[in-house]
Amino acid sequence: MQGRYVQVAKGGAPLEVVTREVAEPKTGEVRLRVEACGVCHSDSVTKEAIFPFITYPRVPGHEVIGLVDAVGEGVPQWKVGQRVGVGWYGGHCGRCEPCRRGDLVACQHALIPGVTYDGGYADYIVVPADAVAAVPDSLKSADAAPLLCAGITTFNSLRNTGAKPPATVAVLGLGGLGHLGVQFAAKMGFNTVAIARGADKADFAHKLGARHYIDSTSQDVAEELKKLGGARVILATVTDNDAMAAAAAGLGYAGELVLLGVSPKPLPLSTIPMILQRQAVHGWPSGTSIESEDTLKFSEMTGVLPMIETYPLEKAAEAYDRMMSGKARFRVVLETGA
Repeated sequence: MQGRYVQVAKGGAPLEVVTREVAEPKTGEVRLRVEACGVCHSDSVTKEAIFPFITYPRVPGHEVIGLVDAVGEGVPQWKVGQRVGVGWYGGHCGRCEPCRRGDLVACQHALIPGVTYDGGYADYIVVPADAVAAVPDSLKSADAAPLLCAGITTFNSLRNTGAKPPATVAVLGLGGLGHLGVQFAAKMGFNTVAIARGADKADFAHKLGARHYIDSTSQDVAEELKKLGGARVILATVTDNDAMAAAAAGLGYAGELVLLGVSPKPLPLSTIPMILQRQAVHGWPSGTSIESEDTLKFSEMTGVLPMIETYPLEKAAEAYDRMMSGKARFRVVLETGA
């Protein structure tokens, strides 16, 4: 059986559509007939060989929704025909310290679709059965795909902070991550603050569920947060380290700056309030397959959905360029037509 695969022949090479033989699942694996796959900025690590250990050719894509098409030996939990998904977490080694302590998503030898094995820019993908999450029937595949990366990252990071409703949660940035972070924070019952550039984004922020909006181009972000008593949590979804540092000055007692956006530069922070007010800075790396299920279920129950632009699989290169341009509103998704 043949299938279409969008591959990168080597780091920096253009995306190209090729036809190849579809692999059979081995013991402990399942094969999915892909219906939709999100195009994420993290796919650039494969496209541009940012991670040095990637072998080529490689098919990107780690926001995958599809139907179970074949099941390997030793996989009792999944059946042919089930609609499932796989995100950034694509398996674990089971041997490193994080794995032995049960923190599978922090595995030091992590398996990642589209990075350590071929991902979802394709008609078919073979994945470890442990990496698979069930998808609620009411969610469309194209809507569900970004929830397996941008969605779980914002939802899971927020629910694993020490914040409890109605604490003040600020979301820095209203892009692909931020527009979901605002929705999740609001639906969880937090006093939700959206922070972005420009007064024109205020209406959009309020429609997403934000109770407050701060325009970072005309207002002092830290001072505005302090007027609200200080942020218990700031979800930093941007890549601008100066913007992160400016917002961090608005943390309240025991406040947490949670880093979701990757900045190429060091983060300049004042240590005095961090010490005196027991504040913290930490990152958050997505979540496991069961946490993907939690994200999808919560989204189904509360109506949290990404705003997406869709492209057919054969236009993956155009879709990738659109995503990288920063002009997409707000997530790009490939559909196979399955």
